[in-house]
Amino acid sequence: MLGRVIVAVAVLLALVLGGHRLLPELGGFTPVLESLLPWLGAAVPLLLLGALLARSRLAAAAALAPAAVWGVMFGPVLLRTPPGGPHDLSVATLNVGVTNDASGRAVRDVARGRDLFAAQELTPGGPAAEELDALFPHKVQISTVGLWSRFPIVEQGKADIGLDWVRALRAVVETPGGMVTVYVVHLASARPGETAQRDRTLVQARRLVDADDSEHLLLLGDLNTATTDRKRAHLVPPLADAQQEAGTGFGFTWPASFPVTRPDHILYRGLAATEAGVEPAVGSDHRAAVASFRF
Repeated sequence: MLGRVIVAVAVLLALVLGGHRLLPELGGFTPVLESLLPWLGAAVPLLLLGALLARSRLAAAAALAPAAVWGVMFGPVLLRTPPGGPHDLSVATLNVGVTNDASGRAVRDVARGRDLFAAQELTPGGPAAEELDALFPHKVQISTVGLWSRFPIVEQGKADIGLDWVRALRAVVETPGGMVTVYVVHLASARPGETAQRDRTLVQARRLVDADDSEHLLLLGDLNTATTDRKRAHLVPPLADAQQEAGTGFGFTWPASFPVTRPDHILYRGLAATEAGVEPAVGSDHRAAVASFRF
């Protein structure tokens, strides 16, 4: 009996892994499932253990099916080698945490050596903004989002992502390599069963990108959308993901104490990503996403 259960579960797990995008959108279940998709591989050792206890070769063979599917899906992520080499632009994005009393130290540690720093959940005049003002000569801050730069910001303004309050901005930065358009975005929150508003802001962010003819473009921020969430296809493509192109591992950023998913992203076009990764941020419930680019 145990062997049959293991075979059934293994087949179901393989089908869910390989065909998750074909599953209907079942309220809050599907986004949560897709956000945690890489972790489904943790069930494989349990299935193999069950097969051993059941002394079933068939169950053991069946347990290898989801392992193979997982390997095809995520093996390249773990084996990827960053392009590396010289870079022209180093960037970071961090949700500093609106209740983070240590936000000044958090941004200081992450911002060291960066050319651009995007922040979300800022408190106007708070420790994070004050620290970044001291580190960078140029900035634009609108409501709870901001961009700090070592290079002049020649254009700036809010960006409409379809919310009643401002959680996005657009800036053009004059770098030695050329003009770079930067969007700093904090999309609507996503909770189990409550993703409709997040989905609408994703669609609106795509419209902003499509309407922008800038040659070099970065979209930085907390998208409240996991790398494996089907809804992220609104943005990737047409944009590329720095972590997927030049990072190692999954690059999980949330929750900071034990990250299991990645809502924070560095997306781009017209540049070449050389490195990408994740760095701790004191007091925030997010970790920072960082990346380097070459023109």
